[in-house]
Amino acid sequence: MFRFSDPVEVLAAPLSEGAYASTRDWARSSVVWSGLGHVQPDGSVEAQSPARETAQERMLIYLPVGVPVSSTDRIRYHGGVFEVDGEPMRWPHGGLRHVRIRVWRAMH
Repeated sequence: MFRFSDPVEVLAAPLSEGAYASTRDWARSSVVWSGLGHVQPDGSVEAQSPARETAQERMLIYLPVGVPVSSTDRIRYHGGVFEVDGEPMRWPHGGLRHVRIRVWRAMH
């Protein structure tokens, strides 16, 4: 059983209309939820090529069931900002109601 003891923030950004497409304006993002979750490492991937080195960090984050989070949001945890990967999975059943979110960020 997991405990909600890790401070987490959910960030959302408004859409900005461009000449050809709409994109999220992360410079104008705001915190839509702040509270405790449960964060676990989910892996790390490193790709090396002559052109550049890239590392990716992945985590699983469990939040209380009512948290407003979607696939277009970002998560702030320990000063780092992670992108939500896919649609959050909501589990509203039983005694361990929660939302499971898979997140990632590029390290370099």
